[in-house]
Amino acid sequence: MNITKEQIDELNAVVKVAITKDDYQDKVDKILKDYRKQANIPGFRKGQVPIGLIKKQYGRAVLVDEVNKLLQDNLNKYLTEEKLDVLGNPLPKQQDNFDWDKEDFAFEFELGLAPSFEVPLKTKKSITRYKILADKKMVTEQVERMRKQYGKLVTKAAVEKKDEINGIFLNEDEEIENKATVELEKVKSKKALAALIGKKVGEKVSLNTKGLFKEDYLLSSVLGISQEKAKDLKIDVSFTIEEINEREPAQLDQDFFDKLFGKDTVTSEDEMKARIKEDSEKQFEQQSDQKLLNDITEYFIENTKFDLPSEFLTKWIQMTGEKPLSPEEATEEFEKSEKGLRYQLIEGKIIKDNNLDIQFDELKEFAKGFIKSQMAQFGQLDPQEEELDNIAARVLGNQDEVKRLSEQLMSQKLLNLYKDKVNFKVKEVTYENFVKEVYG
Repeated sequence: MNITKEQIDELNAVVKVAITKDDYQDKVDKILKDYRKQANIPGFRKGQVPIGLIKKQYGRAVLVDEVNKLLQDNLNKYLTEEKLDVLGNPLPKQQDNFDWDKEDFAFEFELGLAPSFEVPLKTKKSITRYKILADKKMVTEQVERMRKQYGKLVTKAAVEKKDEINGIFLNEDEEIENKATVELEKVKSKKALAALIGKKVGEKVSLNTKGLFKEDYLLSSVLGISQEKAKDLKIDVSFTIEEINEREPAQLDQDFFDKLFGKDTVTSEDEMKARIKEDSEKQFEQQSDQKLLNDITEYFIENTKFDLPSEFLTKWIQMTGEKPLSPEEATEEFEKSEKGLRYQLIEGKIIKDNNLDIQFDELKEFAKGFIKSQMAQFGQLDPQEEELDNIAARVLGNQDEVKRLSEQLMSQKLLNLYKDKVNFKVKEVTYENFVKEVYG
């Protein structure tokens, strides 16, 4: 067998594979002999079928199969040994006069080659790195939410502005009958509020669903219907009051602090606010980091210039898709995927140049850290190392989980590299302003 490469240009090449009879004949003969031992053909005893008949019946199929195996194995080996960085897969060139009756065969494959380029990490333009702050307003609101969450319910005789009402929503025509709790502070409709204020247990009020709550998602929740059905719903529902409660906020005392943060960890309101601010800003770092990673990705895509073997890739998309595509459809698919392909190449180059490959031991430690954080959410703050090892082993036995965790770990590695190398300008913003600026 002889394999040669003809370089068309920097991004395209043709590989020629010459296969002779000596390359495949021994294997073909062995397979046909094995077929002969097992063949059941009327008129012949098992194992006594003439080899000529076996060749006539099975020879062509065995030949084609073995030649294709030789092609695939040796072409892949050649690409690896020659260190050819190809895009997509080699595409066989059409041969109109190909003849399987010959003893020697010649095949040609088109290659699309990855471009050569550099990715300077020291960016010319400074990229904004957001530092999201928990301002005084946010901290105060969080304190009030916590006090309310850990407060106690006090039964009321009649409904007042800040009460919680338990009751049953009913509309027979829409098949709605659902028991729910309504917090008056979340009711938007002034007409509904006026109808509810002063009512007592057992009384029934009629409420219109349009604009009933400040947050649209609440309507589907209290009526027990889907979000889709609740959207733009404009009907009257009856609401029968079963219970009226006022939620009395928890006192800012040591018992409250201990419930939130552990015994004697926080001992005053000022310490509590400082802890809330610190914890909130740690959580905001994840959003800030994701924004940073997205912005750097966009920067590299826009500023790393290189050509792609577009014609080859379009043809590859056309020939290897789940269903046949027209040239126009293949061109459209290539244009859709080009940006993603460019970043795959850029990311691959960064990973290679900076030795960011993931080793199994560090993936295992990353998995254990993820597991530990999940356990902490359920109150298991100090799991045993052996337990973490066992859970990690089970998780890493699932290839989908391995892929997911590997992607997360690589994103973290890239982010750490960017933080060290890329030019930044730090911008301090409140969370509210961050959301406005980033998400509009």
